[in-house]
Amino acid sequence: MSGFSFQIRATDGRARAGLIRTPRGEIRTPAFMPVGTAATVKAMLPESVAETGADIILGNTYHLMLRPTAERIARLGGLHRFMNWPGPILTDSGGFQVMSLAALRKLSEEGVRFKSHIDGSEHFLSPERSMEVQRLLGSDIVMAFDECPALPADAAEIARSMRLSMRWAARSKAAFDGSGGAALFGIQQGGLSREFRAESSEKLREIGFDGYAVGGLAVGEGQEAMFATLDFAAGMLPADRPRYLMGVGKPADIVGAVERGIDMFDCVLPTRSGRTGQAFTRRGVLNIKNARHADDSRPLDEACSCPACRGYSRAYLHHVFKAREIIQSMLLTWHNLQYYQDLMADIRAAIAGGRFAAFARDFRARQEAGDDGGL
Repeated sequence: MSGFSFQIRATDGRARAGLIRTPRGEIRTPAFMPVGTAATVKAMLPESVAETGADIILGNTYHLMLRPTAERIARLGGLHRFMNWPGPILTDSGGFQVMSLAALRKLSEEGVRFKSHIDGSEHFLSPERSMEVQRLLGSDIVMAFDECPALPADAAEIARSMRLSMRWAARSKAAFDGSGGAALFGIQQGGLSREFRAESSEKLREIGFDGYAVGGLAVGEGQEAMFATLDFAAGMLPADRPRYLMGVGKPADIVGAVERGIDMFDCVLPTRSGRTGQAFTRRGVLNIKNARHADDSRPLDEACSCPACRGYSRAYLHHVFKAREIIQSMLLTWHNLQYYQDLMADIRAAIAGGRFAAFARDFRARQEAGDDGGL
């Protein structure tokens, strides 16, 4: 198999179920990508991540270029071999992390000069350097370099940032060589503005990309504003290419975004929550540290097949969190990732069966009913 392709296999309203083909394997969409920021999905072995049903994971350009460096990873055979993940990997461009993490950053037309949050060393990231780093990593889906301003921001700032990102998108395309059959995704920006999103989309279409992301959401604007923006933003992107909503999100965010035509998602929420005692279930979210779980012999979720639910009670999970045992993070992270992949599988099946609207209604009703905690 060579090259990159996307096929829509079923639609239900604006929801789409499809298949992305890459040289390293197929990705069933809608897809959720576990986040492996520093070449690891925290608290998980790669084969365990695959066992949950994940087809693709995400790596981070900013973190990997700083440590252990993209050049070292390339010398060691690329990111897939380095982290023992044979399937597809999407790498973000590093732009968001530069803006949110780096100290003493200086933005210019050329790129961003910044000091590492790790050791204060100075670095420069530009569209060309981002493409180089992602090529050295051996990414299967490469993201164009962009700037992502935090919301709220005034219209002038949103417009300035979006137009800079579009110029950077053109430079990213020019510097991208597609080695190894990699694909390049452009990133739509424009805040909550229909006008700016339309301008961004038109420019991205002119440049031409293998897939398109909706960027600049899930940055503080709230779910209602995000959905209102997706109502028009997703449809501005080419219908025959994958649409990726970056950094989203909560299960309810994912279901609502699929309703609006989104195909791909990533978020640190399931892994980060797993390390802090928060579990996602078919009846909503629960905090295993709460005292009500101390004598509860039930699993987290009776319908879940993960090791935490197959072999351990809520009472045990409550105990290991209170005792701060390492197994706490392992079990809850696996559970959360399993829940997310089960959710995506259920979404795909509902779209294929022409019953996605009913699925979404049932999902919301179960989430609203919540977890009874054995009471």
